[in-house]
Order: sequence, then C-alpha cells, then structure tokens
Amino acid sequence: MVENLGRIEKPEVAEYEEGRKLFFAPLIFIPPKPPAGLAKIAENYWKQAEEQLSKLEASFSSVTKVYHELIPVGGKEGLGAMKELNSASYQFANTRLRKGAELQPFEDTHILTEFMDWSRCITIALQNQDVFNKVYESYLEAQRKRNEHIAKQIAETLKENEVGLLLMREGHQIQFPSDIKIFYIAPPSLDEIKRWLRTRKATEETDTQADDKQSTHPES
Repeated sequence: MVENLGRIEKPEVAEYEEGRKLFFAPLIFIPPKPPAGLAKIAENYWKQAEEQLSKLEASFSSVTKVYHELIPVGGKEGLGAMKELNSASYQFANTRLRKGAELQPFEDTHILTEFMDWSRCITIALQNQDVFNKVYESYLEAQRKRNEHIAKQIAETLKENEVGLLLMREGHQIQFPSDIKIFYIAPPSLDEIKRWLRTRKATEETDTQADDKQSTHPES
C-alpha cells in the first residue's frame, strides 16, 4: 500500500500505527554545476521533502533505518560514499543519521555493477537485432536480481514497527514485502523538475535535428 503525501493533507494515523513503514523519497540527480533554474527547483525539492518527512515522523515515529540507492555499505563508509554520490541526498539523510538512525547496506556490489554494465550496453547503437535481444535479456535478468536483493535487504533489516527512509529513483519496480507500508513523499517541486528536464531534452533534440539538417544541406 502506498500513500502519496503530496496529495493528502494528513494520513489516518490510527490505521497505520502498527507494523513496519517505509518513507520513500524519490532520488534526483542534477549536474555538479546545474543551470540556475534547475538548481533553485532542486533546492526547493529537498526543502519540501524535508517538510513532508518531518510531518510523517511527527505523525508516526522517527526514522530508524536509512537506505540509499547505489550504496553497498553502511556506517561511516557508506555515509562517505553517499556524500560523494549526491551531496543533497546526503544532507537530507544525514539529518536522520545524526539523530540515531542507521545507514544500512543497500546494494550488492557485484549485482549492481553487472546491472550498470548491461545498462550501458543498451545505450550503444547495436546493429544486430539478435545481439540486442541477448543484451536486453541480460539487462532484465540483472535488474531482476538487483530488485530481489534490495527487497531482501529491506525485509531483513527493517524490524517490526520500525520506520525506514528509502532514497531511490522512481520506476524501480521493486516488490516490497506486503507487511511494509510505503509512504510516497511527493513535493510539488518534483513535478517541476520533471517538466524542466523534459523541456531541456526536447530543446536538445530540436537543436540536434537542426545541426543534422545544417550539415546535410549546408548553405551555399
């Protein structure tokens, strides 16, 4: 069960007091030196996410476990890896870690690197359809193994009545244990970021098409 906190004012606390809970905050990545417009939206996103997470904790209980995509280790080593990977999500998660929450190992390094390598292969312009089919099948298998590992990690480390914070990109397709209640943190700025990225992509595609046309039909 997923509750979208971006679209409801207040969760029915009594209904969800017992059992394990996972607060899912979509993980966003932006360039180290983003355009001013995107930087401001991203700043607002994490501010709004913090506000929503604080309300959830006030309604239920404080976060005790933190899970972060692409981080295969916990403790100080994992915290350092998180800071290097995404400074914004590091600051967001570290607020809970300083209050006593524990950063849990999330990924299996071998499975993760296999998944990432097959992901890169898919982006290559392969010419043979049979080769592409084999690559895609391997990608899906690596994705399945990764999702199963992540679900198992959470199932085994998030104890009865504990609250976890999950930082991961959307579209992960992970099947969490049925007894874990998922609360989706959806700040208004999340939609703004998606619109900004779609507009930027459309602009880049238009520019590319214009450049291709220019190179094919140069002016006399």
